[in-house]
Amino acid sequence: MARAMAELPEHGVRVVKRSSLYETEPVEFLAQGWFLNCVVEVETDLAPGELMRVLLDIEQSMGRERVAPKGPRIIDMDILLYGWRVVREADLEIPHPRMVERRFVLAPLAEIAAGAAHPVLQKTIAELLAATADRSEVRLFL
Repeated sequence: MARAMAELPEHGVRVVKRSSLYETEPVEFLAQGWFLNCVVEVETDLAPGELMRVLLDIEQSMGRERVAPKGPRIIDMDILLYGWRVVREADLEIPHPRMVERRFVLAPLAEIAAGAAHPVLQKTIAELLAATADRSEVRLFL
């Protein structure tokens, strides 16, 4: 994750805040090890689609292979929110369509942006975290 974040500025993306690292149990595809997750807030002049292409390029440069959906992977970078923008394209949806169903996303996001509002649901991240049905374990990684 540190390497991926270090590559962001080379592509016009500045990290403003970073959550702690969280160790999270797998969801849906359970026959795999736990994951490490964090969330970063960034500033960029890139359009959402351009930003997503940068993230995918970084994943590929790090050796990401898409073998099994929701399976083990070396890195997975997503755009959760892009200010108040809503994007619905064939290959990109913002806000991330499953973020409200994933404690492993909401917990680190709430650490750095608890009061941020979901532009569609009009609820804060803290409210979404409190309401999520996902009860998977998410713990600080020390």
